Amino acid sequence: MLKTETYRERRSKLRAALKDGVVLWLGNALQPRTYPANTYPFRQNSHFLYYAGLSDPDLAVLSWVQEERDVLFATPLTIDDIIWDGPLPTGEERAVRAGIAETAPLADLASTLEDLRGKGVTVHYVAPFQADAIARMAGLLGMEPSAVAGGESLPLKRTVVDHRLHKSEEEVAEIEDALEVTSRMYSAAMGVTRPGLLEMQVAGAMQGVALASDRRQCFEPIVTVRGQILHNETYGGTLEEGQLLMMDSGAESPSGYASDITRVAPVSGAFTAKQRDIYDIVHAMQAGAIKAARPGITNLELHLGAARTCARGLVDLGLMRGDPDAAVEAGAHAMFFPHGLGHVMGLDVHDMEDLGDIVGYGEGVERSTQFGLGFLRMARELEPGYVFTVEPGIYFVPALIDKWRSGGLHADFIVYDRVEEFRTFGGIRIEDDILVTQDGHRILGPHIPRTADEVEAATGSLA
Repeated sequence: MLKTETYRERRSKLRAALKDGVVLWLGNALQPRTYPANTYPFRQNSHFLYYAGLSDPDLAVLSWVQEERDVLFATPLTIDDIIWDGPLPTGEERAVRAGIAETAPLADLASTLEDLRGKGVTVHYVAPFQADAIARMAGLLGMEPSAVAGGESLPLKRTVVDHRLHKSEEEVAEIEDALEVTSRMYSAAMGVTRPGLLEMQVAGAMQGVALASDRRQCFEPIVTVRGQILHNETYGGTLEEGQLLMMDSGAESPSGYASDITRVAPVSGAFTAKQRDIYDIVHAMQAGAIKAARPGITNLELHLGAARTCARGLVDLGLMRGDPDAAVEAGAHAMFFPHGLGHVMGLDVHDMEDLGDIVGYGEGVERSTQFGLGFLRMARELEPGYVFTVEPGIYFVPALIDKWRSGGLHADFIVYDRVEEFRTFGGIRIEDDILVTQDGHRILGPHIPRTADEVEAATGSLA
């Protein structure tokens, strides 16, 4: 867990970046599943978690910019709370954990804000994205829910992005803690993979490791033999000889930091020649991008480099033709590699994605409209302390192949007759989490089998 002083320092650093006013951090509330008392597992708002470090529901923090003053607003405990949930920390005890000296009832927050606004004090906030949080924010600030997004503080938003993009040693340790659990998840999942098993059994082996380690998943794991579907989250398929099993998952750290790893294993225990050819191209795409990662290079450059590696490899296999650089410039490779190279990672697996392109692109940089490249979530120049994923892939999506072929799209570069031979191939993606250092980069976490030979050795090892 992060130190209490860390949260004090973060709020002080925030004060130094703003001129005046107060900052409102609104925590998440429990979300009902089928009736009010039956709720989804709680996950705190990541901005609140970053600046207050409290993972309990129904909290808010108000920070004064021109003085070192923070107030935690919490609902006082009742005997009913204790009966149903057992002994819980008081508001005062939670405040101590966050390094906050003052507490107040949550019911007083609206009147406190009304008084401040009446005195002309600016209330800085980042617009929430959950519907109930938008409604709560609107009620607190006396505005219509539709006006909440437009009233957020751009100076605060820019400062939050800058702070959260640069990970401290303490944060990197949290991410690597999560990756240690994730590595054991993959050992278990690869180890049981064999023909005849159900996807849900592999998913169960993977998630069982996380549960036994008292860890949550930071997103719904992908465990599928239909790897051409980028985010397939169903587990009903049966593993069959000759198929590829794609696994994309990550555990959270105790403080809520994410991890995100993807591996593809041959169900039979060995790749076919065709599968290994494609796997080796994807591995070369990833290895080249990781090797090039350093301060000063943009993630857009890394993405385009991986795309050129993809095109060259596919030309060598006869699936594409012509000049690979020209093919990438035209976007022809995107039929096989239709997504971005990776994304920022931290307290969110797609860190701060609720804040929009200001995170991955920065001010004045526009996202491309080209198919494939337009899905690149991060294009900005890398700086020391950034943590991001590198996850290239090659996929054979029948509907996309048919659409492009029927329209004659990029026929100068794509050998469609040869592509038809891979129609039922599926997809391959390899993903790791990277820290940008002062002079280069570091792959975070324990080594998880990555090369074709390593993956083959790990697959079915527990069967």
